[in-house]
Amino acid sequence: MLFRSMTMTVFKNADGKPVLLNIVKAIQDNKTYLGDIDGLIGDGDHGMNMNKGFTLFETRFKDKDFTFTEGLDELGNILFSEIGGSMGPIYGTIFMDTSEAGEDLDTITVSDLSTMLEAGLKGLQEIVEAQVGDKTLVDTLSPAVDSLKASAAAGEDYNTALEKMKAAAEAGKESTKDLVAKFGRSSRLGERSRGVLDAGAVSCCIILTAMADGICKELS
Repeated sequence: MLFRSMTMTVFKNADGKPVLLNIVKAIQDNKTYLGDIDGLIGDGDHGMNMNKGFTLFETRFKDKDFTFTEGLDELGNILFSEIGGSMGPIYGTIFMDTSEAGEDLDTITVSDLSTMLEAGLKGLQEIVEAQVGDKTLVDTLSPAVDSLKASAAAGEDYNTALEKMKAAAEAGKESTKDLVAKFGRSSRLGERSRGVLDAGAVSCCIILTAMADGICKELS
């Protein structure tokens, strides 16, 4: 009888620094794009504000050691309190609640990551009553969480789970193009907000994609 050895890939909380810095770079690289998207039906400052917060985090912590959850918490605090616009408190809440749900973990499984991101989503929905279909970042984050939960239940490995999560986030982001905005400045436009992507959904997709790619590089 032949036995095939199976190696379980794991993501260690202690290996989180490169993941956070990968997210920072993704936001910096898309500063102009996010501003352009936001300018179509919003006030055009989303890219600038996000870049400000993520770059502040990089400046303060790039030379320090921190875990994945510590980095999320520090980034969340900066976004919550130090950048303008409505998205600072929104992303700040998501990151801080995601961090809190995993702060005691040494190793973060697919199931753990889904639980952490779900905590971030629930934290957001406690301060903003947005649901899927309202043309917000919830349209990106919620299906990404659902995808991870399904992968965890199926026992899928990290690479498979994260590729599926990225696809779910991308599809969710793209769905906002055909939706009418229910929240924020763009909600004043009514039907005229249809036909344009939501800037928050776009930035959320960028963040989740960079997070997934960063984690895949750190798997051991």
